[in-house]
Amino acid sequence: MSWQAYVDTNLVGSGKIKHAAILGLQGGVWATSPGFTIEQAEQTAILGSFSNPASVQESGIRTAGAKYFTLQANERSVYGKKGGDGIILVKTTQAVLVAVYTAPTQAPEATPVVEGLADYLISVGY
Repeated sequence: MSWQAYVDTNLVGSGKIKHAAILGLQGGVWATSPGFTIEQAEQTAILGSFSNPASVQESGIRTAGAKYFTLQANERSVYGKKGGDGIILVKTTQAVLVAVYTAPTQAPEATPVVEGLADYLISVGY
């Protein structure tokens, strides 16, 4: 399966995720949903958030021009909120899944979609 298919089918195709991207840990966007552009500085900050969760707790998460308040951050996952919308970042062995959900979808509906795909990618070496 292509990286784009993971974004289109597993994430956005779930109906729980509005926009998604897969970033390589070594840099670069592997796949993204249409109209969801993550600037280079945002990519760098997202990748750095896993090695310094305290920093993202203080500064929040910025992606595609939107800033999210950080709810939780650790070496695997970062969760953020902006009004009724939210963001989920999950690190795998070689990539980071970036997923944005919008109201009326809530975190308990969207999080298992992203975490489940991350678990699968980790299980197959990605």
